Amino acid sequence: MIVITGASGQLGRLVIQTLLDRGIDPASIVAAVRNPARVADLAARGVLVREADYDRPATLLAAFRGARKLLLISSSEIGRRVAQHRNAIEAAREVGVGLIAYTSLLHADRSPLGLAGEHRATEQLLRESGLPAVILRNGWYTENYLASVPAALQHGVFIGCAADGRIASAARADYAEAAAAVLLQDGQAGKVYELAGDDAYTLADFAAELGRQAGRAIPYVNLSEADFLDALLGAGLPQPLAELLADSDTGAAQGALFDDGRALSTLIGRPTTPLAVLMDGAVNG
Repeated sequence: MIVITGASGQLGRLVIQTLLDRGIDPASIVAAVRNPARVADLAARGVLVREADYDRPATLLAAFRGARKLLLISSSEIGRRVAQHRNAIEAAREVGVGLIAYTSLLHADRSPLGLAGEHRATEQLLRESGLPAVILRNGWYTENYLASVPAALQHGVFIGCAADGRIASAARADYAEAAAAVLLQDGQAGKVYELAGDDAYTLADFAAELGRQAGRAIPYVNLSEADFLDALLGAGLPQPLAELLADSDTGAAQGALFDDGRALSTLIGRPTTPLAVLMDGAVNG
């Protein structure tokens, strides 16, 4: 039995879909979610659905029981992740899960990103737990930048504060395939995967590709982190999200979102999805 936490989220759903596409019996997959009603469609396909709230350890014990492998998708509640992940790891240890795969952050051990701290702490919790574990250090999702395409098209400019930093992002579906591949392979305990896209780009490159597909020039304007943060807040983004995006761009300028090891494409057995393909979906989809 394979348990997927955060199964109602975008990544969790894609992992489950990948497992189903590979012929895994849906009755051997557990969608562990805070609100089971959100995955009624998965239940209708035969996937087991169990309530699992990171803040309620009793639900985690029940959700993880019988699991041979567990994909611990990092919580979305930044600032509360360490305590929540500790609850999940302790529950996994208590019920005897055979392997935990954890979705961490690219180069979490040395990343300057503000996001990295909670991932480093979780990796340490896993080491201390004694449980067999594999770390999936996911790089940036290309979709994180594609979300800004409508605004860029509206205003005729793409803004950020990543300077000339190279970003080796990949599609969320690529990372989901990698997670599924690891869950389906033996001998994964103790491994750490630095996962990133095959091809890196700067935000100037990103804007150029956007302009090419839109049929008009879309320049990239590099701002200071403070000015970029102000622009995001002015666009109506919540303060925590705006701060995360500005900090991430600053980290990108320092190389935090770049890796050329190609571990991701090796795991999934194909090249990662090109930026141009994903951009086409954002512009014309």
